[in-house]
Amino acid sequence: MRHNLSEITTIIRDRRTIYPEFFSERKVHTEQIELLLNNAIWAPTHGMTQPWRFTVMREKGLESLSAYLTEAYTKASGESFNEMKFERLKQRPFKASAVIAVAMSPDPKGKIMELEEIEAVACAVQNMHLTATAQGLAFFWSTPKFLYSAVHNTFFSLGEGDKILGLIYLGYPKGDWPKGQRKPIEYCTTWKVD
Repeated sequence: MRHNLSEITTIIRDRRTIYPEFFSERKVHTEQIELLLNNAIWAPTHGMTQPWRFTVMREKGLESLSAYLTEAYTKASGESFNEMKFERLKQRPFKASAVIAVAMSPDPKGKIMELEEIEAVACAVQNMHLTATAQGLAFFWSTPKFLYSAVHNTFFSLGEGDKILGLIYLGYPKGDWPKGQRKPIEYCTTWKVD
């Protein structure tokens, strides 16, 4: 066997979404974030387009993010404004050591379908999440619907045709690592052998 399959399986099955409300005050180091990003870029990418784009926000950047998210949400929500959602968007950046905006930059030649580029970025995020799990970091991939618009590209230092795919909140968990569960594969698998 080329690698320790037991360790890889353990990391995959130990991966959890941990909300920022359950982060401790312990800070994530720059080197840890760089490792996440370096592992992210090894995701599969059709045509080697490497469509992922990342914007890392820390310290004052988290203050700017909080202000931006609340303003953008207020504008986008209109009649459906929800005070609890507003407060959550406002406070979450301050609960994290860092927030990474994840985006997709489509193939400039147009040869690779946008869906495939999005899938590549999702694989990059999974690489990040598994790396975070191995480091004992809390990880939350937030996908606020109102951010799925090019009007936000300037704030996140993205190109004109890029598409934001969410925000990753990083920190350390408070307390014990959460338990998880999944349905057995029989619920989601069909075998065709003839």
